[in-house]
Amino acid sequence: MTQTASPTEYAGIAAFEAHVGEHLGYSGWREVTQKEIDLFAEATGDHQWIHVDTEKSAKGPYGKTIAHGYLTLSLVPILVQQIYRVTGLSMQVNYGVDKLRFPAPVPVDSRIRAGAELIRVDRTGTGARATVRVTVEVEGSDRPACVVDTIAAMVD
Repeated sequence: MTQTASPTEYAGIAAFEAHVGEHLGYSGWREVTQKEIDLFAEATGDHQWIHVDTEKSAKGPYGKTIAHGYLTLSLVPILVQQIYRVTGLSMQVNYGVDKLRFPAPVPVDSRIRAGAELIRVDRTGTGARATVRVTVEVEGSDRPACVVDTIAAMVD
């Protein structure tokens, strides 16, 4: 079950840029299920036992299966869209990521949420590139599951 949050809207790049250095908020909590893990394994061909073999994983280091790191990363957009939205753009696309890390696992059936911090906004000829540090937390864990600096290209 996914718990959603209402995103904060920023009217254009300048309004968003005014918040550089600030924490933008948190998404709602989202459960990561074995079905999602299995579907991700099918889509990527990554069938490592730690993700898909529930019996073997029960005896493994985490006591259950864990989500793929890249599955966790792939959930960042759905979590971030609950945190903020920049309106008035003609286009916004993923430009890339920097400093991607997976400090802790996401055990099956655990809940995750994202927090976002606006690191920088670099103006370009047609708009800007915004770098947002996204930290994916696992409920009850003292270490994040994923920390990534996402970069979005925004066109006025």
